[in-house]
Amino acid sequence: MSKKSILVLGLAAALISTAVSAKPLVYVAAGSANQILVIDAATDKVVGKFDGIDNPHSIVSTPDGEYVLSGSLKEKKLSKADKGPAHSTIYLVHPEHGHVMLTIKAEGMIHHQAITPDGRYVISTHPTRGNISLTDLQKNEVVKTVATGPSPNYATVTPDGKTVYVSNSGNGTISEVDTASWTVKRTLEAGPGPEHIVLSKDGTTIYVINSGAGVLSAVDISMGKVAKTYQLGKRLHGLDISDDGTTLFITSKKDERLIALDPRTDTRRVLPLSPSPYHLETIEGTGKVYVSSSNSPKIWVIDQKSAQLLGEIKITGEGHQMTTVQ
Repeated sequence: MSKKSILVLGLAAALISTAVSAKPLVYVAAGSANQILVIDAATDKVVGKFDGIDNPHSIVSTPDGEYVLSGSLKEKKLSKADKGPAHSTIYLVHPEHGHVMLTIKAEGMIHHQAITPDGRYVISTHPTRGNISLTDLQKNEVVKTVATGPSPNYATVTPDGKTVYVSNSGNGTISEVDTASWTVKRTLEAGPGPEHIVLSKDGTTIYVINSGAGVLSAVDISMGKVAKTYQLGKRLHGLDISDDGTTLFITSKKDERLIALDPRTDTRRVLPLSPSPYHLETIEGTGKVYVSSSNSPKIWVIDQKSAQLLGEIKITGEGHQMTTVQ
């Protein structure tokens, strides 16, 4: 990608409202609202927003919190005269300066994103293209695509930054990508239709949502196979892990509930949430879990330890992927 393809937006998508707030801050890709929302996790209130983000579904932040990047689920042409393939857009936001710094073109709709621990590369999944793309933040451009499998859905990076795991919903696998060479070095079994994934705190297990089957699969990384499955409910979606690593939080859209699961003992606590609990994020250091609804403009605030409802946050659009900045 050439520098000419980067469109500097300046203040076109300014931060509409800001407030002096305690950290951490949670940034939410708000989908149909065409916004990124900023929530103060100390007060559970929306304290800012960025407009002009075209249908954002994915979002990550750099480790130092200086930049937030969000990918669009929408594909479009640059212009009527553009003969090339439709593209999606990655928006690079500088929260302190209060605006979108630039946009980066990426081929194929962007579903979810992850970022390497050094803040160098943003990994975007492209379900319609069967690959992930790498955006180099030193060059501000997409520098490589890596074929993984049909319908790559979700990506996560190991804490040492050496490996990226990508779920492929179309063939029931997880691709293990080596970040030194950016090649797939191994394929792991993951269940019938793997979607959202999270690593165990000890790095030995990948927990995987298989939404259609209604199960959570525990994939043993060393064996490359599913070691255990948990039947949890219909249309599972969101997944994350508690600060202490002992509890998994999973949403069931169809059953309208949040499940807090201890995978060691299969102990479950269930919290009814309606309508349609969707994406979720554990907010490290606060003891909270944020859970969005796919059918209502709100985010539920849940206590990690008790798995009980603490409150609700009114938002615009619907909450998709979230990222926490400490």
